[in-house]
Amino acid sequence: MPGKGWDVEVLSADHQNKPDVGVSIARQWIDRDGVDAIVDVPTSSVGLAVNTVCREKNKVYLNSGTGSSDLTGPQCSPNTVHWTYDTYMLGRSTGGATVRAGGDTWFFITADYAFGQTLQRDTAGIVTGMGGKVLGSVAYPFPETTDFSTHLLRAQASGAKVLGLCMAGADTENCIKQAHEFGLHTTMKIAALLIQVRGVRALGLEVAQGLRWSESYYWDLNDRTRAWNDRVKGKTPNGVWPNMTQAGDYAATLHYLKAVSDMGVAAAKADGRATVDRMKAMPTDDDCFGPGKIRADGRALHPVYLLEAKKPSESRQSWDVAKVAAVTPMEEAWRPLSQGGCPLIKA
Repeated sequence: MPGKGWDVEVLSADHQNKPDVGVSIARQWIDRDGVDAIVDVPTSSVGLAVNTVCREKNKVYLNSGTGSSDLTGPQCSPNTVHWTYDTYMLGRSTGGATVRAGGDTWFFITADYAFGQTLQRDTAGIVTGMGGKVLGSVAYPFPETTDFSTHLLRAQASGAKVLGLCMAGADTENCIKQAHEFGLHTTMKIAALLIQVRGVRALGLEVAQGLRWSESYYWDLNDRTRAWNDRVKGKTPNGVWPNMTQAGDYAATLHYLKAVSDMGVAAAKADGRATVDRMKAMPTDDDCFGPGKIRADGRALHPVYLLEAKKPSESRQSWDVAKVAAVTPMEEAWRPLSQGGCPLIKA
């Protein structure tokens, strides 16, 4: 690390969305390569599996890509910090705003794996807790599904006001496009419970305009986010701007390195739990998320932004796709500590 007298080595690998592959990589990195911290790990089933390895090996786990709120609930670990987002936050922000706007009956289309299941569970709990109703749901095989037409017709026939998409990435984009082809957007509100700016840009504002979704980072929030994006965007492949998950990787790693600097490299390498304890004891502050903190269950707290896709006429350039519709303060955006079931929290 420049100015600190020590170097940081970065390794990367593809877990192919397979928990066994992710576990094998994590064990090899720790046992053979001397890795002290594992960062990111998208796909909830893989993230939860790697969480177990890092706890067993007493290494630091900085998760940004896994969405499952179980990572700070029943499967919480003293070695883990969960940054960026989770399924409870997505359900509370997007789901709660949709119910408040009159969307009180829902039909879910859900990816049949850990993330999709947890996202439906958390969102449905928030909808029903606010007096709404779930009229139906369908789970589809992930990642084999590309044609959502049968599921969309079931959603339309349910009479629900809201179509809740408990999926991510290309699945969300394909499902929204197909929903527009069927004209569902004229009779149902589409709640994209996980989509990021890159996906909205790929959809195009002609299709996406008016779509609402939640993120904890957006490049155009304030002077700090704009400055960080300007520093980073020229270093990314194909001119792609960093998304929320990548901003979380940066912020979590930065905070980890601050803790390492504070306690000393040797001490940090020797004890992952102690390093995470030091991270929890230090307030967080970075250009992507601003001031925040890490809770006892490992949940990093920061504000959450309900974004709305702009009309094409409102956009100044191709990455200018969103405006802020609402802000949920960090104290309200995340599942209450008492409700998560984290074994680290004593009643």
